[in-house]
Amino acid sequence: MKTPYKNIYRILNQNRFIVLSVVIGATMTCIVSICVVIKLHRETVNKAFMVNTDGNVIPLKLVAQKENLGVEVLSHLELFHTYFYNIDPTNYEKNLEKALWLGNSSVDALYRQKKSDGVYNRLLQYSLVQKVLQIESKIELSQEPYTFRTTTLFEINRGKVTDTYELVTTGNLIHVDRNFPKNTHGLLITNYFENSLKKIQDEN
Repeated sequence: MKTPYKNIYRILNQNRFIVLSVVIGATMTCIVSICVVIKLHRETVNKAFMVNTDGNVIPLKLVAQKENLGVEVLSHLELFHTYFYNIDPTNYEKNLEKALWLGNSSVDALYRQKKSDGVYNRLLQYSLVQKVLQIESKIELSQEPYTFRTTTLFEINRGKVTDTYELVTTGNLIHVDRNFPKNTHGLLITNYFENSLKKIQDEN
């Protein structure tokens, strides 16, 4: 006996095929979309953009931060030691203010100790000129906080007499927000300590 209705199993199979096709298509679309987004993110994460005078957006390729880290750390240490130790009666206040922006309370404590000991009063009283000659730093960048050991060679001019000293300092470095122009490298010196100071004897 013929029935006006189609085979129910065939209809269910057709419906199941349609549903599976839609689900698979949607899944594939999502996967492709995610892959495109990830690829786009990777391509842009190391790029910066600027607007030129014509209003056009220009991508600028940046070097990976890790590659720049060593250069920035050494530059930060050189800048700090120059500001903190390259001083004379005309520039010491300005230089020390700049140096204090590059370190935390350990640097401030050392500055206050030197001030309490009369270091800067003697600088003014005797018109001393303390000039940095050389700065060499050894750094360890395997993990933050980064450690450093810096040897600073400087001379103190007392008019007719000039003495040369070697100062060894140690400490750590951590990342902070960049502050232009006060802390351009976005690094902060912590646990700062003057380990040793010795006078270099004149060979002559």
